[in-house]
Parts: sequence; structure tokens; C-alpha cells
Amino acid sequence: MHRLSFIVSVVVLAGMMTSCGTTEKEQMEQELKAFITDFEQTVRPLSKDAAIAYFDASISGREEDYQKAADLELLLSKVYADTEDFTKLKSIRDSRAVTDPLLARQLEVLYHSYLEKQIDEQKLEAMIRLQTENEKKFSTFRAEVNGKKYTDNEIEELLRTSHDNAELEAAWRASKNIGPVVAADVLHLVNMRNEAARELGFSNYHAMQLELSEQDPEEIALLFDELDDLTRGAFAELKGQMDAKLAARYGIETEALMPWHYQNRFFQEAPKIFDTDLDVFYEDKDIAGLATSYFAGLELLIDDLVEKSDLYEKEGKYQHAYCTDIDREGDVRVVCNIKPSYNWMNTTLHEYGHAVYDKFNDRTVPWVLREPAHTFTTEAIAMLFGRLASNPVWLEKVADVPAEKVNPVAGDMKAALRLEQLVFSRWAQVMYRFEKAMYENPDRDLNALWWELVERYQMIRKPEGRDAPDWATKIHVALYPAYYHNYLMGELLASQLHAKICRDVVPDANPAREVYAGNPAVGRYLVDNVFKPGATMHWNDMIEKATGEKLTAKYYAEQFVH
Repeated sequence: MHRLSFIVSVVVLAGMMTSCGTTEKEQMEQELKAFITDFEQTVRPLSKDAAIAYFDASISGREEDYQKAADLELLLSKVYADTEDFTKLKSIRDSRAVTDPLLARQLEVLYHSYLEKQIDEQKLEAMIRLQTENEKKFSTFRAEVNGKKYTDNEIEELLRTSHDNAELEAAWRASKNIGPVVAADVLHLVNMRNEAARELGFSNYHAMQLELSEQDPEEIALLFDELDDLTRGAFAELKGQMDAKLAARYGIETEALMPWHYQNRFFQEAPKIFDTDLDVFYEDKDIAGLATSYFAGLELLIDDLVEKSDLYEKEGKYQHAYCTDIDREGDVRVVCNIKPSYNWMNTTLHEYGHAVYDKFNDRTVPWVLREPAHTFTTEAIAMLFGRLASNPVWLEKVADVPAEKVNPVAGDMKAALRLEQLVFSRWAQVMYRFEKAMYENPDRDLNALWWELVERYQMIRKPEGRDAPDWATKIHVALYPAYYHNYLMGELLASQLHAKICRDVVPDANPAREVYAGNPAVGRYLVDNVFKPGATMHWNDMIEKATGEKLTAKYYAEQFVH
């Protein structure tokens, strides 16, 4: 195992002076500085190599590339797993002698990063390799319908466009065939993660992940209960309207509607129940070009990022989308599978929202803190921009769609965005509650639990006799555990930031129409108040400083519920 070098110093009693006149505060801060210097010398180049290897693997799908990514990830994890270094960090932290704000913050971030990895080396390696194997399975899986293989994009397209009930059912069921392929491995990972979490003093892995990311599990549970109460009635009303339109579309009674009728594998996106087809506005557009010109108008240039990204479909490539910060020095890359559609316009704006957050960090901030305040704060920026794809003003100003085409459907577009938000909010409830319950008790009937939550929160019927690991078909459950709740928290913050911008950055702005196009002041506000602070403060302190309030659901409710 790699050992970080560390300067060994004489321990002094609190409040006493050594013969050289060094106080405990000075001693601990000197030791921490030395630790950070040696840590960065090892981790900065290794993390860069690991990020590049993962990027390469996800766009090639090759076995050898995934193996290289797994090997580097393992090396990186072993740095954090070093017990001697963790003991030293813990000793410095327990002394409570470090008072310099930036040093104290780095200490806290490093301590949490090391604590998570203080598990048996063989167990750690087994988890990393099993997760990498599952990632490869997801990347290379293709649903097969009537002898033809379909990508995820093609399955989604079929579910959106087909009116043939038998074809829809076949496509939906085929997309779920990844579940049995990975379910046993996912459950094995859940048990391994839980065992590791309990060894570290946590009740389970889900609770550990929240606490190590500075989220109180009880506060998160209360927030989701509040959002359930806020959205249940509005969603039920919209769901009734949605069901009536979908039943008419498919020529069936509303009672016969099944999961495959909601135009998405998971009903995580709103079906197209309005006459407006947003895809028609983008079918002849350069999606990446629109994103590039839009961010340029905010003086958040992404040309260099687009050049290094991989944005279009290819065989064996990762089928979803993500953004990766390679080095915290400006090398930020996006992976997409762009088609000229509304969904991919939304996704491209979303991913480059992540990208500008990473690119426009403050290079004078210590490397350890040169990352978003929290994973959900970068989601908030991504969502703030992703929402614009369905805004009629954005279509006119940025996508250059004539007003005479946009104005007649502007009302439907506003309603569609509200529906999209409420549909996603209810889906996020399923994901958060399922993961929480799964890690609390992995031995329960997870197949039944999944459909119990789907029926309760999304109000969708389980297919008769269905007993399959459909929970394992969602890539986040398998590969990105205890993360999904951050998406909904990101939506709350996106609304809070939008309200602040419309109130103070763009005076007299109409929140329903403001898209920030060509307004560098909005870019500067985000850079100065959200991007540059990085992780130098607790996420809620950053939010309060940037918006004047701690995180609240009220602006989300004002925008989409009431």
C-alpha cells in the first residue's frame, strides 16, 4: 500500500509552549500543511489519470479501457484507505487546534474522504471491481425487441412515438432485461457497502453517504416529506388529465394504462400530452452549437470544453450523459449521445451547466476545495440551464425559432415544464425512498418494495404478476448509490437561484420569461457567488451568502406547484 510521507513533529500539550516557542495551534497547522502538500503530490496526478481513463472507457466500451479505469480507481482509493494517514488526520482533527478557516475546511473535507475508505483493502478492491464490471454491463447492454437490438435512445424514441400497445409493452419489457443481469451483483454490492459502513460506525451505507456529504439524514427525510405534501395534490390533478389524454392516444380505458404507456422507461420525464411537440423546434438545430453560443452570451465560454468532449452515439459507448472535471485546472469534458431533440437540448445545457461550474472555479482556492460546495449545488446549476430548453423566450432568442411559431404554443410550453417538474419530483421520491429502505434492510422483498413505491408516488399500476428486479434496471441504483435525492435538492436550489437572479441581478425581470440570454451579469453573479467559492464553506452557508437564505422549498413551490 502506498504511504504518504508525513513530517513527524513533537507533540505538545495544549496551551503550552515548546522550547522553540511553538504552540499546539501552530504545530497542528504546520503538520496539516505538510500533509496536504504530500497528499496533493500523490493525488492530483493520480486523480487526473483516473478521470481520463474513465472518460476513455466510457466512450470506447473496451474491456481493456474499463480495466485500466478500475486499476487507477483502486490506486486512488488505496491512498484514502491508508490507515496511518487517517490516524494522523484524525489526531489533528481531534486536537481542535486548527483554526485557520481554509485549513480547517480542508481538514474536514479530507477527513470525510479518508473515513469512507477505512475498510479492508481486499473488500475495497472487490467493490471497485464489481462496480466496474456492472458499469460495463450497462454500457454494452442493448434491449432486444423482435430480434432487433435497440440502444437506450432508440427505446426511448419508440416509447415516445409508437401507438401500438403490443410494441410499447414489448419495448418496455425488453428494456428491463438488464435487471436480472445485474441484480445479484447490485445486491452483493449493497451488502458489502453496508458491512463497510457498519465497521466505520454508521447504521448503513445510505446514512453514511449522507452524513459524509454533510447532509443530516433526518433533515433530508423531513424535506422529502415536505415535498411529498407540497406536490401530491397538484400531481394527482395533473395525473388525471395526463391519463385521460394518454388513454385516448392509445385507444384504451384509463384503467388499462400501464407503465409502457407513459413514454419513458421509468416515467421520470413527462409524457407529451400537449399538442406542442418541442422536438420540432430542434429537429434541424445544431444542439452543441446552440449551447456554445448561449453560454458565450453569459461570458461563460465552453468552446474548449466542447472540443474535448464526446457528444454523439457510437457502438459500445456509455449511453447516458455526464460531465467530468479532469484536473480542477480547466480540463472539463462532457459525454452525451446527442440527437436533434428537445430532450438532448435539455441534457446538453444541463451537462454544460456542470461544466461551467467546474471550469470557472477559483484557481487560488486550495486544490482540495476546488470543487462544488456539494454535489447537489452543481446539479442546481445544471438544472437552472437545462430548464431553458422548453422556455419560449429561449427558443426565440437563442434557438432562433420565429415568434409566430412559438407564441401560439407558449402556454402549453409553460404547462409542460410544470408537468415535467412535478413528474420528476414524484419519481425522485421513489428513488430516494427505495434506496433508503434497501440499505436499511436489503433482505426485504425489493421487487415488491419497488412497485409499492411506484404505485404510491407515481400513481402507476404494476403489471399483473410482475415480479422482477426492475429496481436494478435504474443505473443510479446500481452504480451511483445514495445520490439521486440530490437531483431534487438541486431543483429546489435552481428555483431559489432563479428567484434571486430575477429579483436582484436582472431588475424587473419576469421570472416566467427570463432566460439570461446575452447577459454577462448573470454569468458574473454565478461565477462570483457559486462557482468560485467552491467547497470553502458548508453548502448551506454558500447558499445563504449567494441568495440571502438557507435552502428552502418555497421558491420551487411558487414556480411549479401553486
